[in-house]
Amino acid sequence: MEKVGRNAGFYTAATIKHAALIALALVAVFPIYWMIVTSLKPESEVFTSSFIPLHLTFENYANAWNAIPMGRMLGNSMVVAVIQTVMQLLTSILAAYAFTRWEFRGSSLIYGLIALTWLVPFQVIMIPNYVAISDFGWRDHLAGLIVPNIASAFAVLQLYNAFKSYPKTLIEAARLDGASDWGVLWRTIMPNLKSSIASIGILLFITSWNDYFWPLLVTTKLENTTVQKGLQMFISSDGNMWGALMAATTIASLPVLLIYLLLQRQIIDSFVKGGLK
Repeated sequence: MEKVGRNAGFYTAATIKHAALIALALVAVFPIYWMIVTSLKPESEVFTSSFIPLHLTFENYANAWNAIPMGRMLGNSMVVAVIQTVMQLLTSILAAYAFTRWEFRGSSLIYGLIALTWLVPFQVIMIPNYVAISDFGWRDHLAGLIVPNIASAFAVLQLYNAFKSYPKTLIEAARLDGASDWGVLWRTIMPNLKSSIASIGILLFITSWNDYFWPLLVTTKLENTTVQKGLQMFISSDGNMWGALMAATTIASLPVLLIYLLLQRQIIDSFVKGGLK
């Protein structure tokens, strides 16, 4: 009887935990659901409390697509986000490997300075960056959006910890087999840290994709900017086009969702390994 009571208590606690997790998941997902539902409602139903569209319509998507150069801006956002993510990962991998593999004078100071740059608000370096890209003639150009963000202190710090936890004995074994530092990095370390790199990569991609303030400052033409700035076009002092705005926001959210679905195995593996450590 005592064993039955313990089992019943265990199942009751597990049920409560699962119910709490389901409730939290619904709270997290509800804004996305409401965004999609609103995008499918006509303007007369936008402010109703109905949880489903009473008169389903895709007119908001057509209006959003025609009101701004959505296709061009989505392409710009993809180019900027992909190049920034790849460059940030590349520079961060090389920096993290150098800090963990080599001992050189001033390495601690340099690492500390990189860590401090992560704490510096963007507004502090905004004006110097703006002046620099203006001098290079990169205003209203994708290079002006990409080049100031090709390095990430956050990624360096995260990959430094991942590289530091990698067994040094495997690195020494690879060196004894005749592998160069470049070979050790790309053939020995990288294949074993794919999950960590994938999780950091998707965070970098989302950060770049959602960036709004820098494109707002650097670009003026819609054809040369990203989709996040384009969403602002649906908000005005005369009135907000909520249906079209929700439709455009839904379209802008799809690439991030697709990338997460493609990399979810690596991301989950990274979180699991991090939790085990």
